[in-house]
Amino acid sequence: MISSVWRFAHLALALISCAFVFVAAITGVILAVDAVNEKTPPYKIESFNDVTLAQSLPNLQAKYTEILELQVDHNQFVTLEGFDDNGDDFKVIINPLTGEKLGKPVEKSAFIQWITSLHRSLFLHETGRFIVGVVSFLLMLITITGTILIIKRQQGIKHFFSKIHRDFFAQYFHVVAGRLLLIPILIIALTGTYLFMIRFEFVSKPEEVTKEMVSAKDTSEKKWKDFSAFNEVKLADVEKIEFPFADDPEDFFKIKLHDKELQINQITGNVVSETQYSTEKKLETLSLNLHTGRTHIIWAIILGIASLNILFFIYSGFVITLKRKSVKIKNKFKLNNAEYIVLVGSENGSTLTFANKIYEQLIASNQSVYLTTLNQYTTFEKAKHLIVCTSTYGLGDAPSNANQFKKLVNKYPQNANASFSVIGFGSKAYKDYCAFAIEVDQWLQQQSWAKQLLPVFTVNDKSVTEFVEWAKAWKNSSSVEIGTTPALYQQKTPKLASFNVLEKTTVSSNDPIFSLIINNQSKVSFQSGDLLAIYPGNDGRERLYSITKRNNNIHLIVKLHENGLGSQFLYHLQKSTPLQARIIQNKSFHFPKKAPSVIMIANGTGIAPFLGMIEENRTKTEIHLFAGFRYQNNTTQGYQNFAQQQKEEQRLTSFNFAYSREENACYVMHLIQTQAQLFAQVLENKGVIMICGALNMQKDVEAVLDTICKDVNGKPLDFYKENKQILTDCY
Repeated sequence: MISSVWRFAHLALALISCAFVFVAAITGVILAVDAVNEKTPPYKIESFNDVTLAQSLPNLQAKYTEILELQVDHNQFVTLEGFDDNGDDFKVIINPLTGEKLGKPVEKSAFIQWITSLHRSLFLHETGRFIVGVVSFLLMLITITGTILIIKRQQGIKHFFSKIHRDFFAQYFHVVAGRLLLIPILIIALTGTYLFMIRFEFVSKPEEVTKEMVSAKDTSEKKWKDFSAFNEVKLADVEKIEFPFADDPEDFFKIKLHDKELQINQITGNVVSETQYSTEKKLETLSLNLHTGRTHIIWAIILGIASLNILFFIYSGFVITLKRKSVKIKNKFKLNNAEYIVLVGSENGSTLTFANKIYEQLIASNQSVYLTTLNQYTTFEKAKHLIVCTSTYGLGDAPSNANQFKKLVNKYPQNANASFSVIGFGSKAYKDYCAFAIEVDQWLQQQSWAKQLLPVFTVNDKSVTEFVEWAKAWKNSSSVEIGTTPALYQQKTPKLASFNVLEKTTVSSNDPIFSLIINNQSKVSFQSGDLLAIYPGNDGRERLYSITKRNNNIHLIVKLHENGLGSQFLYHLQKSTPLQARIIQNKSFHFPKKAPSVIMIANGTGIAPFLGMIEENRTKTEIHLFAGFRYQNNTTQGYQNFAQQQKEEQRLTSFNFAYSREENACYVMHLIQTQAQLFAQVLENKGVIMICGALNMQKDVEAVLDTICKDVNGKPLDFYKENKQILTDCY
């Protein structure tokens, strides 16, 4: 598992964009070489930066009969267009002081034009330009996250350029090159992103304002060398000059500079108008110059080296990732060569951690071991011992990677007798504590080839102490050396964020529900439907609570249990008390933005995430709320008032509440049956049903919905589940 969010972001961005960045880097190297080659012909004069128009234009006027246009390119080569004495047109590169012809402009080769098109648009025209622009933005994010990783690695920005510990070649030079070429690569990405934003008008360019100049009192005819504007403007600041076509006083010099445009009277030399470029246009030109390296040979070389190193970054980055993955447990033996088979059933990965530890200990004892999931169970030719580590999901159900085990164990008998031991992981707070592990043990006992080595061991809330008791018993029964020191199996609590309790309600004798409002001090992103994980025992035991987001704060609705580890911990928090926890994104239970209508079904505290979703329904999506409770009390009355207000504000279409312990008892399933047509119609029209609360309620509700779907729509509920129209978050 990637331990750092920055490392994950860095890797994810690289994976998403690597193919496009690879193409951009290769073409970037070629274009940088071309930019250097462009500057090698000796067409730029030494004193170019000091030459004024007054020094250059009169000499050109004397040498050439008719001049139409003068251009200064990014290499500071001066190109002149016009007609000679014979009336033939010409276009040549000249010495701006003497007018001497130095050469002819050379068009880009077909290959360079092809590379340029590939670099800019991937031959996909505007679509390609958009993709390349997005990739530039991703490259900028990759550079930023890479910088943060270096800072974290070097233990602070002060040590950014300190000595780097050399683990292996790819890692060492990935960091070294990253430090040295950070600025050039960031400039490449930043300027590419800005050019993309300008082209697709994410950054608007204000209209350029032309300032008409007041006519000077001096209207006498002057020579070009005496024009004050020509004496002030240097050739190095010029992009293009359009010469007057005729002697008409209304036909002006049009001079395009880097930061403005001028119109100059050809007779008096007065500036007729001035158009200043906007800041956005100046930034566009600067970005183009920095991105291409076209203005300076040294910068072009640096960009070429940076582009070349991007290719190295792609290579070394993947080497580092693959090497990091190789640190994880890998099976040393093939499944048919292993005597010890470790089978895992785990919903969230915590059980796999214990199984990995068993694997490591057996390998250290020189045993042949194979580790896999229960759903990968098959015939193991040399198996002598099976060790099953499994959690229980829901109401005694199998985890998702173990739900085929019963079928498989009956299908694939072992060729020889083998002993087995089952370890169940769970929490005693739940009624069906380790129920699936007990079932697995019973299934294995029914197999003729299987011999139970130990009775089922159970581990409550990831207790290392209880797990070590199994390790000791297994070691004594199997005569195989295995570690029994608790430190070998200790799990670390995930990195937690800081929260602060803003408000908390109290419970009463007839209402065990309380609510908390928690301020997200760490500014972690979340939304209604996500989960808040707390660790009340500071020992790895985790409790999850559904979040409702209101006013950018976390709202929890909790039922206080007499011996509840999590609920007792939360209830005894006081206002302003700090809380260490983490937010787990629950993307499969976020409000469906594209659904035409949504039905929400809840019981008890399962209503929590729906409150925030309804309140944030700014698009006025059709929402129907069905909720079941035991009693009518202050809490449920608050839900009634909330629902009525949201209905009046058109964020909620309808609501129906059921009370199972009141007179005329009613369950939420009864409400669903009375409005069967609504449920059938919503599903048939691509709507979504969301269910939150107890697993028992979910099973009862799904049974009713399945009947409705078959009777009204002629389709089973599973059809809509496959279409992702049924979203559940039940425990």
